[in-house]
Amino acid sequence: MLRLRLSVEAERAAGLARALGATQGVRRITREEQAGDAGGAVLAADVAPSGADHVMAALREFGVSEDDYLLSRLEVVAPSPSSGRGPAGLDHFTWVEVLGEARANSRPLARYLTLMAVAAAIAALGVVRGNSILIVGAMAVSPDLLPICATCVAIVGRRQRLARRAFFTLCLGLGLVIAASAAIAALLELTDLIGSRFQIGGGGIDNLVQFNYETILVALAAGVAAMLAFETRASAAVGVAISVATIPASAYLGVAAATGESAGEALAVLLANVTLLIVSGSLTLAVQRRFARRN
Repeated sequence: MLRLRLSVEAERAAGLARALGATQGVRRITREEQAGDAGGAVLAADVAPSGADHVMAALREFGVSEDDYLLSRLEVVAPSPSSGRGPAGLDHFTWVEVLGEARANSRPLARYLTLMAVAAAIAALGVVRGNSILIVGAMAVSPDLLPICATCVAIVGRRQRLARRAFFTLCLGLGLVIAASAAIAALLELTDLIGSRFQIGGGGIDNLVQFNYETILVALAAGVAAMLAFETRASAAVGVAISVATIPASAYLGVAAATGESAGEALAVLLANVTLLIVSGSLTLAVQRRFARRN
């Protein structure tokens, strides 16, 4: 359940309340006078997730500024929400909420870059030592799922500026992984900690950077999982599955560049995986949005 609260001029409050009352999914509209502002009023209403987009359209039609309303999610304890009609989960799809999450995760925040750097350090050591456990640990730390999904949302919503910003954030993060991995490998080689017999791809790590039909299927499936996790805020639980398509290849590419090893296939895998993740994630969201509009 969502909760809408907005401030409006008194002379417009009645008309806006009627418009909200006629909007799908809006219930229990209340009005109270706005303290300290003569002639102002505050409207509040419960909004079903399926009606959020209709509410946003009504507010835009009435010219309500983004500074004058707040739409928040409430955790409903009782009664249990009805299952609704249509495919499971589609009644709870809220485009405005997904778009808000995309905006929030499209910028290269310091926390995002820090986590990508940490993931790079762990992944680089995993590649150097041929340790798959370290690779998995790096995938768990990496937050690259967020800009990937933000890019998908922007593509489906035809928000070119948002798409460019989110994709730049993704590229910046992956570039940081490559650069940091290269720096760590170069430092280890300079201090002779790698050893003269070092050969990249030991311990089965090379299997993660081989381009074949498995690469395509894993990336497509990961894109679907990424978008569903992004919508339900379960990205932390699904992040490892998504990062398997990006972090190993990025770290492998950086280590290979620093040690003079061949990295052409790792680069091809990384580019293909990013493309397939965005394509499958965008298709998943587009299908959901179409079904949500029909129900």
